[in-house]
Amino acid sequence: MLDYHGDTHLYLQIAEIMRQRIDGLTAGHPVPSEADIQKEFGVARTTARRAIHVLREEGLIYTVQGEGTFVGNPGEAPRSPRKTPLFRQIAGDIEQRIRTGQLQPRRPIPGESTLVQEYEVARETVRRAMALLREQGWIYTVPARGSFVSPKESWPQA
Repeated sequence: MLDYHGDTHLYLQIAEIMRQRIDGLTAGHPVPSEADIQKEFGVARTTARRAIHVLREEGLIYTVQGEGTFVGNPGEAPRSPRKTPLFRQIAGDIEQRIRTGQLQPRRPIPGESTLVQEYEVARETVRRAMALLREQGWIYTVPARGSFVSPKESWPQA
């Protein structure tokens, strides 16, 4: 339980709780994301990020961009990777929304902040998904206007 009025910063209290939880886990085991920590402890994302940073600096965990955070050091043990990186899952989901007509050609797609909240991922993960969709031709971006579904004739051939 967090002591919100005590003399120890919340991120240090969370780091201690996480330290106890990962103590019995094997190297490569996934640990909760910043979003999971934020939700569980009811703290700001920066507080969750600081707690993760403390554990990373202590060498207890490591993060692989787009895949997650894991117990141990990167070369210590094989991790249990996701079958598909998160950014590809998000891109695939948006592609499916386009194919089924939920997102219409020349109409905006949900904004970055909306997608961060919807998928509970870091902003960079959403940006990678958007970059992949742009590269494939599913969306295009208009500066100062946002990203839009490409016209049907520009969609990748199946």
